[in-house]
Amino acid sequence: MLITHDTRCALDTVVDLVNTAPEDESSPDGLPDVAALKDFVRNHEISDVGVLSDFDLSAVRRVRGRFASVFAASDARATASLINELVAAAGTTPRLTDHDSYDWHVHYFAPGASVADHLAADCGMALAFFVVAGERERLRRCEAPDCRRAFVDLSRNRSRRYCSSRTCGNRLHVAAYRARRKEAAG
Repeated sequence: MLITHDTRCALDTVVDLVNTAPEDESSPDGLPDVAALKDFVRNHEISDVGVLSDFDLSAVRRVRGRFASVFAASDARATASLINELVAAAGTTPRLTDHDSYDWHVHYFAPGASVADHLAADCGMALAFFVVAGERERLRRCEAPDCRRAFVDLSRNRSRRYCSSRTCGNRLHVAAYRARRKEAAG
């Protein structure tokens, strides 16, 4: 599957956005305030964003929840329905652009759109490409028992199981190794 630069950026953004949500009532929100939203926008180089407010923060949190539902959807039809709702609500207006030293690419958000609509349109379309390509199963949640972080499996054989092989994957492999050693030792 060919993934363009702008699609890859949108995928990274949507995964990071979904992963800012608290995992439970005791964990902190990764977007606790407007300053954190500003950092998120800057770190992901989201263009055409004006002055951010509490209204934007609230709207982005709602969009984040809808994107989390996409990663939890049970089949392609449910995924498509969720993505269609997100993209339609954003009022998409596809247009070609070549800003900030990037080659030509497509923005799906309307000029002057809110940051929430920007995310819903561009990230929603990036996820839509996976449904169209028959690759919806690549939109996953980490299989580690104590982690439910979202990720997009871009491995060749669709075999990635953990959000990070360095953290969750390594931790589980070390635990399995220690259990085997303990059992072998008797």
